[in-house]
Amino acid sequence: MGLGREEEVEINNPPRFMPGERVCATRHIRNDGTYPGKEIGESLVRKGDAGFVRDVGTFLQQFYIYAVEWVDRGTVVGMRTRELMSLDEAPTLKTTECATSLNEGKAR
Repeated sequence: MGLGREEEVEINNPPRFMPGERVCATRHIRNDGTYPGKEIGESLVRKGDAGFVRDVGTFLQQFYIYAVEWVDRGTVVGMRTRELMSLDEAPTLKTTECATSLNEGKAR
């Protein structure tokens, strides 16, 4: 039986994001029951939200989990690599929406 995409051991490679890096959510994230103080299914992060990586950890000795501070929401949420995109790399069309969100957050 071959390893599927979810079975790939991500920590064999260096983390894609580092503490202090600006990132953007690539999808909506809801509470799966592991976020305290929020109802299961309640929205934690919306696609396009921008934040900063605070810390990098691992889960099940297989995946990187990034503690991302979502400044506009005032929360820190653990995120997987596939749920994030860097805003510190060269700008592309995909990062335009996220960069706009981050700039709006600074103005508040």
